[in-house]
Amino acid sequence: MKTLIFLLIGLFCFQFFAFTQENKIQLDNRQSETENLDAMKLKITVGTATFSATLQNNATASTLIERLPLTLTMTELNNNEKYADMGESLPTNASNPGTILKGDLMLYGNNTLVLFYKTFSTSYSYTKIGKIDKPNGLEVALGNGNVSVTFKLEK
Repeated sequence: MKTLIFLLIGLFCFQFFAFTQENKIQLDNRQSETENLDAMKLKITVGTATFSATLQNNATASTLIERLPLTLTMTELNNNEKYADMGESLPTNASNPGTILKGDLMLYGNNTLVLFYKTFSTSYSYTKIGKIDKPNGLEVALGNGNVSVTFKLEK
């Protein structure tokens, strides 16, 4: 009887250890994937000015990455943003940020890419894609009116 109990306890410990190791490996893999997405950088070029943006770890940013490189003619709106129709829908998870920050890159609806060059309050909902790391000079680079903007994955 003691031998049977000892064998059952041993078997239980072995199974528990194997389960714990498998979960640890899966967790490590997920963390590596997340770190890779978190580290994704976007290079945004407007004329001779170049900006680096950090992408969100979400389906919208991942889908945008699949379409890069991308050059869009972006249209002026409200003296605080440039927007362009993407042609195809991207995944959304819209929410109202309350305040838009200079350098935010967001999706309006399911296919309108928006690059904000001023900070302001909003009642609209957007899906976050990324944020320009150092947006100083962005407003000047984007200028007045429509502008051609190139988006590439930074290497």
